[in-house]
Amino acid sequence: MTDLLSPADIDRHRATATAILGGLDKAILGQQHLTRLVVTALVAGGHVLLEGLPGLGKTELIKALSALAGLEHRRIQFTPDLLPSDITGTLVMQDGAAGRTLSFRPGPVFTQLLLADEINRASPKTQSALLQAMQEGEVTVFDATHTLPRPFFVLATQNPIELDGTYPLPEAQLDRFAVKLTVTGVGDDTLTRIISERPDGRPPAPAAVADQNSLRDAIAAARRIALPEAVARYIARLVNATRPELPEAPEAVRGVVRWGASPRAALALAGCARAAALLDGRPSAGFADVKALAVSVIAHRIVLAPEASLSGQNARGVVEALVASIPELPA
Repeated sequence: MTDLLSPADIDRHRATATAILGGLDKAILGQQHLTRLVVTALVAGGHVLLEGLPGLGKTELIKALSALAGLEHRRIQFTPDLLPSDITGTLVMQDGAAGRTLSFRPGPVFTQLLLADEINRASPKTQSALLQAMQEGEVTVFDATHTLPRPFFVLATQNPIELDGTYPLPEAQLDRFAVKLTVTGVGDDTLTRIISERPDGRPPAPAAVADQNSLRDAIAAARRIALPEAVARYIARLVNATRPELPEAPEAVRGVVRWGASPRAALALAGCARAAALLDGRPSAGFADVKALAVSVIAHRIVLAPEASLSGQNARGVVEALVASIPELPA
C-alpha cells in the first residue's frame, strides 16, 4: 500500500493546486465549476477536452492555465489540411562533415502543455497522431521512439459536432481524455464585467504561481491520497454498469448503450477523485468525489445505440441515472 501523506504534505501540495485555481478564476470569470474540474484533471495528471461554441473563452482558459502552472506550452490550430507530421515532427536531410544525413526535427507536440485548438476540424488520420503521445508520453517517427517532456498534458478544444467542417473524434481518442467538459456562456453580471473591464475580451496575462517541479510533486501527491476499498468497488460497479454485454448490466443500459466505458475510465475516475480530495485538503477520496466527477469522466467514453440517439437520449443522462441508482456499499 502506498504511504499516505502527512497533513503538512497535504497542505503544501494543496497550496500549489489552489494557487493555480485561484489564478484561473481571476483570468476566466464566472466559470468556477469549470475551472475547478480543469485543475482537478491537471492534478490527476490527465488530459482535458473542452467542448463549446466558438468565442466562449476555451483557448484563453488553456493559455492562462499554462502560464499559471509555469509550463512550456505550444499551440496547434487543427485544420483539415494538417498532417500527422505537423504534430509529431519528421526527418529532414542535413549536410554535415559526414555528408548528408537524416535527423529528427521535433514537432510542436514536444512540449509540456499542448493546446490542440479545434481538434475536431482535422481529419481522423491527423487526430490519431496524438494517440501514442497521450497514452505513453512518447512519439514514434520512422521506427524511432522519442520521449516527451514531463509533465505532458493535452488540453484540447472542440466545436460541437453539429457545426460545419468538423469530424467526430474516434473512440480511442476520446478514451484518452480524463475528462470532457462543456463550456457554456456566462450570466448577465459576469458578461457586463467582461465588457467593462476587458474591451478586447482577453484577460490580463497571469503570472506563474507554480512550476513544473511543484506541479509534478502535486501530481505524485494526489496518487498517494487514500482510496478506500468501498469507494474503489463503487467505481468498478459504476463503470461496469455501462457495459451492456455484462450479465449484471442494468436493463436500461442494455437497450441504450452499444459500447460501455473501459478500465481506463475507472482509473481516470479514481485519479480525479483523489485529486479532488487533495484540492479540498482531505487525506482520502470519498463517494461524493466519485459522484461529482462521474459524468465528466465517463459520459464521453460511452457509445450509444443508434436508436437511443434518435430518441433523444444521451450519454450524460445514462451516467446520471447510474449514479442515482447504484448504491454505496461497505467494503
